[in-house]
Amino acid sequence: MAGYGWERYDPRFGGIQTIHDAGNQIDITTSFVKIPEAGEKGGHWGVRISGAPWKDAPSDLKTTVVFYAAVEGQGLSRLEALHTQEEKEVGYEDDVVIDGENPGVGDFKIVVTGDGGRSNNHPIHGHPSGMDKTLDRTFVYSSLIPEEALWQSKPVLFALMKEQIDEYFEKYTQENMPPPFQLYTIKNNPGVGNVQVIQKVFEGPFEFDVLFSSKDAPKEMTSADLTTRLETATATFEKRFREIFKPQAPYSIKKYIPFSESLLSNLLGGIGYFYGDWKVDRSYAPEYEEENEGFWEEAAEARVRAEIETEGPSELFSSIPSRPFFPRGFLWDEGFHLMPIIDWDLDLTLEIVKSWFNLIDDEGWIAREQILGAEARSKVPPEFQVQYPHYANPPTLFFVLSDFVTKLQESASIPTDSDGQHFPQLKEKASAAEYLQELYPLLRRHYRWFRRTQQGDLKSYDRNAFSTKEGYRWRGRTPTHVLPSGLDDYPRAQPPHPGELHIDAISWVGLMAKSLYQIAQYIGEEDDATEYSNQLEAIRKNIDDLHWDEKAGVFCDATIDEFEENVHVCHKGYISLFPFMVGLLDKDSPKIGKLLDLISDPEELWSSHGVRSLSKSHELYGTGENYWRSPVWVNMNYLILLRLQVSSQVSLTQPDKELMRRRNLHNHLAPIKSARQKFTLSFVRTWLTRSTGRGRTRDLRGSNTTPRLVLGKGPSILLDGQASS
Repeated sequence: MAGYGWERYDPRFGGIQTIHDAGNQIDITTSFVKIPEAGEKGGHWGVRISGAPWKDAPSDLKTTVVFYAAVEGQGLSRLEALHTQEEKEVGYEDDVVIDGENPGVGDFKIVVTGDGGRSNNHPIHGHPSGMDKTLDRTFVYSSLIPEEALWQSKPVLFALMKEQIDEYFEKYTQENMPPPFQLYTIKNNPGVGNVQVIQKVFEGPFEFDVLFSSKDAPKEMTSADLTTRLETATATFEKRFREIFKPQAPYSIKKYIPFSESLLSNLLGGIGYFYGDWKVDRSYAPEYEEENEGFWEEAAEARVRAEIETEGPSELFSSIPSRPFFPRGFLWDEGFHLMPIIDWDLDLTLEIVKSWFNLIDDEGWIAREQILGAEARSKVPPEFQVQYPHYANPPTLFFVLSDFVTKLQESASIPTDSDGQHFPQLKEKASAAEYLQELYPLLRRHYRWFRRTQQGDLKSYDRNAFSTKEGYRWRGRTPTHVLPSGLDDYPRAQPPHPGELHIDAISWVGLMAKSLYQIAQYIGEEDDATEYSNQLEAIRKNIDDLHWDEKAGVFCDATIDEFEENVHVCHKGYISLFPFMVGLLDKDSPKIGKLLDLISDPEELWSSHGVRSLSKSHELYGTGENYWRSPVWVNMNYLILLRLQVSSQVSLTQPDKELMRRRNLHNHLAPIKSARQKFTLSFVRTWLTRSTGRGRTRDLRGSNTTPRLVLGKGPSILLDGQASS
């Protein structure tokens, strides 16, 4: 596959997606629309599937397309492929009609259109199998399979094809088998079944529609409706995009707009609903407190002894990192995913946030990775499927909630929302307040859980700090990884020690306190707001007291050395910048200047492609997994850029120094700078190599969408209104 992705897409209305199939030399386009107002059961939807062979493809290129429909709820749901006797015997010459019912969507009909009115061609050949089973027909196989296997469409399809292959083998022998495009077809067997597999075989370009009609609506979905709605959805998307993001020069020119629209569309196209049971270790073994030296070995032994439980089913509405590789919810990724989405569709964003916090347990824990159901588990190695209630994860959703409250406070200019669906909370403040009041107890519970379970030890060692409470360390630490931190292989103190304090952990607690203070003030929880304000002050002071290293000029982790004394461990990189990145430093803090020295030094973090994750001078730079040991992470660069904008009034020795740094950082964050950035038209990368700027970790589209925010701001994020070349 040379690439795939949505060109324009809004989950409320639909869009257009193209798959660039290099192996088969064809582009497959799926144009999808929704008509939610058709009835009271979810409405209609339709999709147009079209194939365009590449210019260098054979003129008689053969393509087979399979559409697969299934329903859960045996005894309550039904699917039936309606048919005449002729259609049962030789396949469908015209439309295939599937009649169905389901408790959730009611009675419905699915129509897979035939060739009527279209110039589709189908293969003709001289093998005798082509006389018995002509390929200008559509084949339907209706089957009843166990519900736990419904998601396994590929094995089901291959099993059905094998039935036909076995018959051909017996009839024609190996020496006289049909051509591949005839051989790899399913038998025609329409009827009742919880799975309906529908196959078409084409020669050259092709097009057909799949139309879902709710019988609750007075009028069925038609191909004409699909055409009209596609035109409307595309025009509406482009209009809203220009009005909401207002691309600024130089990123307002034609070559940047499709890239930016595609980034947003693919992020929105990754939103999905997930449901199923999940695995958890609730043994609460004392080793999981990680209080002894060598704690990681004790914890590993405890995990082996633990009895793993299956809980649920649970449900999650989430924007996922990657449809093919990581089709499930990740807690710390979600906040980055929602940063652009909140500007496009606030209502959708708040539904996703609420869905995450609805997963919270009585203690306040949310599993950092939501592996719900057998299908989700099939994508995860067994050793990573179990979730642990003492593992935290960066609470990036608080970025989004703070942005929401800020929008409420500054909503004199409400985004364009002609249909009233995307931003109702900005128009109805009572609805917004009700949402926050319902969510607030869950936010507070999660905050308290994080503070309690990730608490660091300040009292057992000689540490001078403003507060004896505000110090934190990640549980789940090993000598090589701190997976719960999200920064996986980023260097930490060696060996691990129970007296460690992690600068990123306390920074995330500070972000939560800052966000909760803002929310509590908005909903009138004044006593709580005072509590958060006091905690935030203590956190900020302890960040300075416990983590600032004046000699190194950066923030550092702290640990206990062989003499039982507190020492800083300064691995220069993203960790060094955390209080700055999450907005805990005053804009006139003198520390910002020293952090900018680190950011802009090409021998440390600066590269021509953005800010590196780890200093170039570090001994572990580029080693091991090299996940957080050199690459330029786009989402982290966005946080840095955002803070540079906010702190634009910082006093520096050289007045133009910050301006130059911000200009360079912004220009290099825009990922369409040269011919080698072809991935903008195919796969998108979460991070770039520090030396070449080439993308790696393809198709993690959530964190990659932060360039959309940069491109939308244009030079204004750099120059405060001044002109830029």
